[in-house]
Amino acid sequence: MILTVCLSPCTDITIELDSLNIGKTNIVKNKTLSFTGKALNVAIGVARLGGEPYATGLMYNENGYMFENALDKEGVPFTFVWNKGRVRENYKFIDNKSMLTEVNDVGEEVGEGKTGELLGMVQMLSGRSNVTVISGSLPRGVPAEYYESLFRAVDPKSLKIVDAEGDRLFSALKAGVDLAKPNLDELQNTLGREIRDKQDLLSGCRELIDRGAKTVLLSLGKDGAIITDGSHHYYCKSINVAVNSTVGAGDGMIAAAAMMMEQGAPLSEVLRAGVAAGTATVTTVGKISFTREKYEEVLSNLHVTEIF
Repeated sequence: MILTVCLSPCTDITIELDSLNIGKTNIVKNKTLSFTGKALNVAIGVARLGGEPYATGLMYNENGYMFENALDKEGVPFTFVWNKGRVRENYKFIDNKSMLTEVNDVGEEVGEGKTGELLGMVQMLSGRSNVTVISGSLPRGVPAEYYESLFRAVDPKSLKIVDAEGDRLFSALKAGVDLAKPNLDELQNTLGREIRDKQDLLSGCRELIDRGAKTVLLSLGKDGAIITDGSHHYYCKSINVAVNSTVGAGDGMIAAAAMMMEQGAPLSEVLRAGVAAGTATVTTVGKISFTREKYEEVLSNLHVTEIF
């Protein structure tokens, strides 16, 4: 089982426009709603690949039932820690050049004692899980240090994956993780420096390894990704596809990588599967995951090379 822990669910409202004109009236071409959150997207990706996901995390009374319905449709079982209030709403504007502009809500504060309740939930469920994924932002008022507490609550037999940036990522690394998955912007923001070339990339990944990650999977967007354990480094270039939206691409990457790790696959196959799922996701519009058919099509055309 692959456990995913969603700390800040959100309703994604994706709006397609010919162009986004600031300060002017804009006409909507298409609008879709997704009941999501980074870790929930990962769970859906695992389900679509035929794996065994389980979703947990924080949820809110007013509209949480819509998230339950969405997960039911995808065949994802779940148990949440419930709070008063409403799930936050994020707006994503996509123009005819596939340029994405996001406006994200900060969401509700969680009830007293709820973060402690979730630690107990993670401890229990991770005992039945081969992999535990914790990703995304935190609710208002919850400090970055909570990431360390969550990862320390994970059963030692479960592989640990983190997708976060800045202080949240550093906090998780204090507890030790098996895989950290930043993208290039997140790595630069976390380390506070610009990354210019391959050596900078590897140096940045090594810093995360020195802080507590066994492996780093670094997404490079349309250029693919690299994976390294500090000794062996692999690169996989993506293939050219029609990019409709980058929403959820990193979550798709984690879903496929988690399944490969669960199977004990080598680093090169973890990387190849991750790039395939991330690439397949960007071909969708207004959706937060990929189809298995597209994933397999992309996977068959990817090649991994070792870099030095």
